[in-house]
Amino acid sequence: MKSVLRLATVDPDERSRTVLKSMLVGVDTVWLEAECARYEVFMEVARQTLPDIAVVNLDSNPQRGLQLVGELARSQISCAILVVSSSQEGSLILQAMRNGAREFLNLPLQLEDFVAALDRLRVSLGGVGTEGASRSGTIVTVAGVSGGVGCTALAVNAGAALAIDSENSPVIIDLDLTLGDADVWLDIIPEYTIKDIVESINRLDYGLLKRSLTRHSCGAFLLPRPIELEHAEMIRPDDLRRILSLLKATFSHLIIDVSKSFSRLDMAVMEVSDRVLLVTQLDLSCLRNVIRIMQLLDHYPLIKGKVEIIVNRVGLEDCDISLNKALETIGRSVYWQLPNDYSVMSGARNNGIPLAQFAPRAKLTKAISEMIHRLTAPVDPAGRPVEEPAKKRGGLFGLFAGR
Repeated sequence: MKSVLRLATVDPDERSRTVLKSMLVGVDTVWLEAECARYEVFMEVARQTLPDIAVVNLDSNPQRGLQLVGELARSQISCAILVVSSSQEGSLILQAMRNGAREFLNLPLQLEDFVAALDRLRVSLGGVGTEGASRSGTIVTVAGVSGGVGCTALAVNAGAALAIDSENSPVIIDLDLTLGDADVWLDIIPEYTIKDIVESINRLDYGLLKRSLTRHSCGAFLLPRPIELEHAEMIRPDDLRRILSLLKATFSHLIIDVSKSFSRLDMAVMEVSDRVLLVTQLDLSCLRNVIRIMQLLDHYPLIKGKVEIIVNRVGLEDCDISLNKALETIGRSVYWQLPNDYSVMSGARNNGIPLAQFAPRAKLTKAISEMIHRLTAPVDPAGRPVEEPAKKRGGLFGLFAGR
C-alpha cells in the first residue's frame, strides 16, 4: 500500500473547499486531515494535526494568505506548503515561493496537475521513508483456524495493550461481519458501525471517520461490525481498502479481527496487513486446519510471508498434544505461545474490561502485551529491532481525548 499523505487546508470560501474535498475523494493516497475557514486559526490547526502538506488558498485575502505561508515555513511544523489561487500574476507566485511554498497551482484545479504536484511533494518529503510515512500505522490481522480459539480475545486485548502507551492510538476493527462480538468484549453499545462508513465512502471526511469510532476507557478505539446481519454483504474489498488506508494514515495501529470463512474480504485485508496472526490451539482439529490454511495462504504472494502462528491456551489440562508434537505435525515454527488462564479471561470478558485493566499483572496479560509490542516494533533493513525516535506530544491523538 502506498503511504497516505495527510493534508490540511485553509480556505475561507466554502465553495472552493467543497471542490477540493470532492477532488480528494478520487485520490486514495491522500487523506484530508483537517479543513479550516480562517487564516488566523490555521496555525493552531496545523500544530494539532501535523499534516504532511498544507494547502493554502490565497484568493480570499492574498496578503494574509502569503503571511500565513511564511509563518508555516518558519514554524517547527514539518509540512510542505502547496499554494492555490485563481491569480496568474507572476509577482504573487514569486512571493508565495519566496515565503516558503513548494508548489503553486492555478484554480480551478485540474486533477492531473494536482496529483502530479502531490507526487512531487511526496518525493521531496522522502517518499515512503520519511517521517510522514513513519506516521503510517501498522496493520495486524488476527485470524483463527476454528471457532473459539480466541481470535477476538487476542485482537481486543492486543489493542488494549498498545493503548497503555498514550503515544499509541490503536483501532480494533471487527470484520467478523455476521457474528463478531468485539463490542461485547469491551462492553460498548456503538452508535455507528463500519456500515455507516461504507455508506458514506464517497464523501468520507475526518469528522465522519471520527464519529464512526467509539473510544473505550482503556484508550483503544473500536470500529464494530454492522448491527443487522443483512448489511454484512454490502461491504466490498475496494471500499474496505480505502477505509483502511485512511485509518492507517491517522492511527498508530489497526488490529483487525476477521471471520473464519477466509472470504474475499478477509483475504483483501490480509494482503494489506503488515502481519497476519493465525491463532490455533493444541488439538488435532485445529492443527489439521493450520496445515490446510497455510497451504491456502501460501498461494497468495502478498500474504504468505506475513503469517505468524500463535498457539493459544498452552497448558490446557485436557490437551494431550505436546508443543513438540504439534510442531512436528504442522511442519512450521510457532511465533508465540499464550498461556491458558480461563478464569482471568472469562472474568475480563464477562465484565467487558480488557485484561490490561482487569488483570494487568496476570501472566496472560503480560504475554499478550509482550507479543504485540514485539510484533509491531520498528525494524531496520536487516530486520533487527530499532529504537523509535522521541515522539511529540499533544498531536492528533489529543483531538480524540474527549471521546
